[in-house]
Amino acid sequence: MLKQLRIALMSTLVLTGVMGLFYPIAITGLAQLLFPKQANGSLIYKDGKAVGSSLIGQPFDDPKYFWSRPSATGPVPYNGAASCGSNQGPTNPALLKAVQDRVDVLRKADSDNTQPIPVDLVTASGSGLDPHISPAAAAYQAGRVAKVRGMSLTTVQELVQKHTQGRFLGLLGEPGVNVLELNLDLDAAQKPS
Repeated sequence: MLKQLRIALMSTLVLTGVMGLFYPIAITGLAQLLFPKQANGSLIYKDGKAVGSSLIGQPFDDPKYFWSRPSATGPVPYNGAASCGSNQGPTNPALLKAVQDRVDVLRKADSDNTQPIPVDLVTASGSGLDPHISPAAAAYQAGRVAKVRGMSLTTVQELVQKHTQGRFLGLLGEPGVNVLELNLDLDAAQKPS
């Protein structure tokens, strides 16, 4: 029995060392070597300061910016530690009220826009953290952003196109526009030379 206990203890120590120390260090080292940007959170920097991640959405409510897809995380929006959907079904009164409130805010921000509002501007994604909006959602907002910033609609549309990412391998997923990257580019385009 003592022999079996010694074997069990040695196995535990060896496996703890290999799987708890060696393996994580090796994988972290490989990730830093091969994919340093992704391994460090895909952070986006402006003037040497991290302003966000290209993988996690951020709230924008100033009319001069493109607005992100709503977040269902709580207690604060886009909380990476609370990634989840709202779990509210399409007939849930709370969801219907939240969607109507979002529609009202969008209509108030751009009262001249009579286009149908794309669904991703009024509903949260499954994770509540989506950093992208659809090209249709960006097109819906382009006129408002151009008008508020005093930029030509063509210039704003070109920036949207620049930040539109296609389907993975040309067939998986849907095209999307990274809102944070687009808004940072809008700010840069308006800086005086």
